[in-house]
Amino acid sequence: MPGWENQNMEHGYSVKLSKIVKDLNVEMIYSPYDLNDVKISSMDVNRPGLQLGGFFEYFDSSRIQLIGMSEYAYLKKFDDDVLMEKLDSFFALKPPVVIVSRDLEIFPQMLECAKKYKVPLLRTPESTSGFFSSVVGILATELAPRVTRHGVLVEVYGEGILLLGESGVGKSETAVELVKRGHRLIADDAVEIRRVSNRTLVGTSPENIRHFLELRGVGIINARRIFGMGSIKETEKINMVIQLEPWNPDRVYDRMGMDNEQMEILGISVPSLTIPIKPGRNLAIIIEVAAMNNRQKKMGYNAAQELLEKLGMIDQGDGSTDWDAY
Repeated sequence: MPGWENQNMEHGYSVKLSKIVKDLNVEMIYSPYDLNDVKISSMDVNRPGLQLGGFFEYFDSSRIQLIGMSEYAYLKKFDDDVLMEKLDSFFALKPPVVIVSRDLEIFPQMLECAKKYKVPLLRTPESTSGFFSSVVGILATELAPRVTRHGVLVEVYGEGILLLGESGVGKSETAVELVKRGHRLIADDAVEIRRVSNRTLVGTSPENIRHFLELRGVGIINARRIFGMGSIKETEKINMVIQLEPWNPDRVYDRMGMDNEQMEILGISVPSLTIPIKPGRNLAIIIEVAAMNNRQKKMGYNAAQELLEKLGMIDQGDGSTDWDAY
C-alpha cells in the first residue's frame, strides 16, 4: 500500500517514547518532558551523518535520530567550537529524540544542545545496527496501517487462522474447542489487524477484551484463567482466513482444493476457505486439517494436484482438470 507515512499521519498513529525506552532498556540522559508525552509518528530511523556534515536537504525532523560509532568518530575529530557549531545546527532541527548507541560518552556540547532545544537525549549499550533493527521492529508494529474485523483469531499448529462469519455462527465455540485441543487464542469478537510489512499481517486483541470469550448460554469466560497461560497468545501472523457459514444446499462448495481462493486485507492477499456448517461436522478438527494443509501448500505440496495427476485428470499444460465431470 503506497503512502504509509501519509496514512499514519492521517490516522494519527503514534508510539510513546516511554514504550521504546521500556522495551529496549534505554538509558535516559536528558528529557525536558515526561516520556509518555513524547510521541513518535514516523516508521523510519535516521543516522544523521549527512546532517552533522552540514547537509540538511530532505531531512525529516519527525524521525528518531541514531548516532553510532561512525557519527561519533566524525564528531570527535573537531575542536570544541566546531563541534558545538555542528551539534547546534543539528539539534536546532528539533528531532523527537536523539539516541547514542554503544554506551558512547556523551559530549558536553551534545547535552548542552539537547537542553537548549529541548530534545530528549538517550543512550543504549547495544550496537548501532542491533538497536536500529529493534526500534524499527517496534515502530513497524505500532505505526502499521490497521483495521478491526469482527471475528476470532487462533493459532493452530503455528498457523494464524482468522475465523470470520455472521454473529452466532459458532466462531467462539470453535475457538474454545481448539483451545481445549492445545491450540491458542489470540482474539475473540474484535480482531485488530495490522500490516507490519508488504507481506505480513499481524492480528491482536484490543487490550480491554484480551483473553475473554463470549459463549452464548454460558456468558463471558477468561480463557487464560480457565485453560492456563499456554492457551493464549498476544499476537500472531494471519496465515489463513476461514469463512464459516450455515450449509447452503444450493451452493456448490469446493471439493478438491484446487481453487486457491484469496481474501485481500489492507492490500495483502491471504489464502481463504469457506467451510459450511451443519450438525455432525467437527469444525475444530476440520480447521486443524486446514491449517496443516495450508502449511503443506506453502511448502510446495498440493494433495489434490498429486491425486489428479495420478488419475490422469490434470492437463500439465494449462492446469485444467476433468474433476467437474464427476
